[in-house]
Amino acid sequence: MTADEKFISLDVDPDEAVENVKALLEVESGVVLQQQQLMYNGREMNNHDKLSVLGVCDGDLIMMLSNAAPPSRPSSSDLALSPDGSAVNPAAFQQQVRGDSNLMAQLYQSDPELAQAISGNDLNRLQEILRQRHHQKTALRQKEEEELALHYADPFDVDAQRKIEASIRQKGIDENWAAAIEHNPEAFARVVMLYVDMEVNGVPIKAFVDSGAQSTIISKRCAERCGLLRLLDERYKGIARGVGQMEILGRIHVAHIKIGKVFYPCSFTVLDSDNMEFLFGLDMLRKHQCIIDLKENALKVGGGEVSVPFLPEKDIPSHFLDEESFAKQASSSGAPVSSGSKDTRDIPSAPIGSQSSGAAGGNPAQGPDFEAKVAKLVELGFPRNDVIQALQLFNGNEEQAAGFLFGG
Repeated sequence: MTADEKFISLDVDPDEAVENVKALLEVESGVVLQQQQLMYNGREMNNHDKLSVLGVCDGDLIMMLSNAAPPSRPSSSDLALSPDGSAVNPAAFQQQVRGDSNLMAQLYQSDPELAQAISGNDLNRLQEILRQRHHQKTALRQKEEEELALHYADPFDVDAQRKIEASIRQKGIDENWAAAIEHNPEAFARVVMLYVDMEVNGVPIKAFVDSGAQSTIISKRCAERCGLLRLLDERYKGIARGVGQMEILGRIHVAHIKIGKVFYPCSFTVLDSDNMEFLFGLDMLRKHQCIIDLKENALKVGGGEVSVPFLPEKDIPSHFLDEESFAKQASSSGAPVSSGSKDTRDIPSAPIGSQSSGAAGGNPAQGPDFEAKVAKLVELGFPRNDVIQALQLFNGNEEQAAGFLFGG
């Protein structure tokens, strides 16, 4: 039996030494061997004595006392806070707050972050949070003092009235923010872009679905992994300029992609970019009559004949989650792209993802090449005016114009 009236039952051999019994009690009670004092019939038991020699029999009661010194209470100076709000002795401060169950319960309700730091083992993190709380309280106190001073300011003081106006405006902003936190908290969460599982030339990939990009784009590294780099047409080389700058290596005119269990023909613009692997752009979305269904969280292809779910964040590789910078570059809002000709001259008005037909400058609606393209598309059954408009829309690119006409 221990001093706090806790009973511990041990099954030991009568010839066992008292020291070994203490070792067993250390495991059961947590009191180290050196701090144990065993008493039998009012007499202390020496470590080297055997139980049988002391007359200890089966069922007898042995008293265990602990001679450990009681924990010292921290001094008031150890619990004090520095001028910056951090604790003078963070370990003592942490121990003192931990020992107050009522205070810890209040902290978990009012400031869970601070409560977790006190419950944890990272004293540097605790000090950092204490400084943050001190800074916040100081800033709040200063703000209250400034508002009080403005309340008693001279109504004819122009500067004071400006400050009052700014204070009223900021108060409206703060109230709007608080209302958003309460009624629309999801607006503050990070929005994960839309990705789906696809296969390009039999190779599984995570495709970034972006209706703001005019063309479907594949990186050089991904094209090489999919075995498509051998089909790269370098006549469509250029420089894509937007928020940043990327080199257009050329174009792959047709390859099969697999969405769900169905194969679809697709063309790609190849970029020398590490920010993304594969971007499924508006040209193929329109051609294959895709529907971005956010209610069902799925991409529907062919007007709904195939439906594939958008990937949850846990299934998207972490290096893909930095797609915002590329999305800005790949969007059609004022991002120019160079000519598709080999001389790589810029066409400031063309959005990224669109290339010229390969002619080095000039109006794409003039010349025998343009008329040949018109005639070829008219033979497919499209009206001449529609063909001309489509070719002009895509700067004379015959394949994109055909895709547009088929998709329309």
